[in-house]
Amino acid sequence: MFNKGNMTKILKQAQDVQKQIETVQNELDDLHIEGESGGGMVKATVNGKMELLNLSLQDEILEEDKDMIEDLIISAVNNAMTKAQDESQSRMSSVAGGMLGGMKIPGM
Repeated sequence: MFNKGNMTKILKQAQDVQKQIETVQNELDDLHIEGESGGGMVKATVNGKMELLNLSLQDEILEEDKDMIEDLIISAVNNAMTKAQDESQSRMSSVAGGMLGGMKIPGM
């Protein structure tokens, strides 16, 4: 049978998890993750919310053709985004524990 005490306990746990998730989301703003390509000639930095914060090109890359530079930029940004997504997912999973059941959260 369903009892009122269990419902109160469940709601309290849900509120605690929600607060922890909010804390992690705030931490993700401050998280800086770097991706690179071309042996470090192109570096991209993103935060845990998948926002591009910085893009750095070494001077010698500017001697390459436009298509190659574009490909290296895309690769570095994608590398940083993948790392950030993995880190975000890991942090959220640790807070929510088994509640997510291995679910991937879009944008996380």
